[in-house]
Amino acid sequence: MANQKLWGGRFEAALEDWVEEFGASISFDYRLAPYDLKGSLAHVQMLGAQGILAPDEAEKIKTGLEELLAQYEAGQLEFDVNHEDIHMNLEALLTQKIGPVAGKLHTARSRNDQVATDMHLYLKEELGQILEKIKRLRQVLLAVAEENVETIMPGYTHLQHAQPISFAHHLLAYYQMFKRDFERMSFNLKHTDLSPLGAAALAGTTFPIDRELSAELMGFADLYHNSLDAVSDRDFILEFLANSSMLIMHLSRLCEELINWCSHEYGFVSLSDTFSTGSSIMPQKKNPDMAELIRGKTGRVYGHLFSLLTVMKSLPLAYNKDLQEDKEGMFDTVTTIKTSLDIMAGMLASMTVQKERMLAASQKDFSNATELADYLAKKGLPFRAAHELVGSLVLECSKQGIYLQDVSLERYQELSDLIGPDIYQALESATAVEKRNSLGGTGFEQISLELERAKRELQEDEK
Repeated sequence: MANQKLWGGRFEAALEDWVEEFGASISFDYRLAPYDLKGSLAHVQMLGAQGILAPDEAEKIKTGLEELLAQYEAGQLEFDVNHEDIHMNLEALLTQKIGPVAGKLHTARSRNDQVATDMHLYLKEELGQILEKIKRLRQVLLAVAEENVETIMPGYTHLQHAQPISFAHHLLAYYQMFKRDFERMSFNLKHTDLSPLGAAALAGTTFPIDRELSAELMGFADLYHNSLDAVSDRDFILEFLANSSMLIMHLSRLCEELINWCSHEYGFVSLSDTFSTGSSIMPQKKNPDMAELIRGKTGRVYGHLFSLLTVMKSLPLAYNKDLQEDKEGMFDTVTTIKTSLDIMAGMLASMTVQKERMLAASQKDFSNATELADYLAKKGLPFRAAHELVGSLVLECSKQGIYLQDVSLERYQELSDLIGPDIYQALESATAVEKRNSLGGTGFEQISLELERAKRELQEDEK
């Protein structure tokens, strides 16, 4: 019957079952149960402190909520789709436990500010865990980089060999990306650490509530100062989804590199068996499936962002049922991001770096062509003239099937009397890397400085 609903007083007919299932959210918002109970505990304590509830009523409700929380943590609560969402399910369970006095818990609040409060509490906790996982990934990147400062590899542009670089330098580029992700998620906390509770449906309440007290009891740093905004704002979730989209994009880029590097053609790294799988038909296969899955999951995170942006784009103030669509994408993104960060940290920490293969790949190529051009420029030849000379020589070598270090000194001196016997040292990959000591460059000294700076940053993040 319609009057069995907590909101059913003005209805004469009940929803059909299939319609009710379409409108219900308990199938996914059950995850908010502990946060809903935490918010309710703060709310009833505030109601009691303000004299809105009698002391015995407040205590009875508080005890019932604490018992429900213990049951939830023990996996003993069962939810019913007939009660639509987590709020009404918990209120029904509380009513079964302590009787009609449970109905007084909803005094001076609405499901509108209740659900917003739950999501702020949920995402605030999850952001803290995600920040720890990003920090762990940055630590792993630093550890692997420290072991590979003098590991030489080809640097690429357009996926073509460009200039030799340190493998540590390559890894530290990703460290910088994840550092920015950490900063963005940290700022996201500022907009998540707000209490909407007390905004009620949209206009506040006539009861003498103390919103500062309930915010303090829930551990919020601040509260919303406009009741319409409090119940309709989902910017904090959009920020999270946008930040997550950038974070998983960075993870996906690194996965693409790992997938390439562990291929037969590259052979730069070997991934641990823990993060690889085999083939059902090809016995030799060792597939980087976990890296591929992270790369593949990028699309679902992007999709959740675009989905919520679309939901929000034309919503008038204040609450609308469309906002029920804000949760599933958030929940899925949290799970995807946390797992992907753990997998990436594990893959990097356990992979084997094939240093000799990397070095060889940086020698049998023309990535030292810029070294020859720079060598001539330092001897006084205009760089554009040096560039043209070296380009012509590369073409000549390509036709002969040799590399710049294979060219005889006699041929070099035919091209320019500026070239001396020291040219071969200048063309060495390690020399090319070591000499690039401009700020932020791949030179070994610069990398050591950046490693120390990164360690200081991580220490600051611990505070």
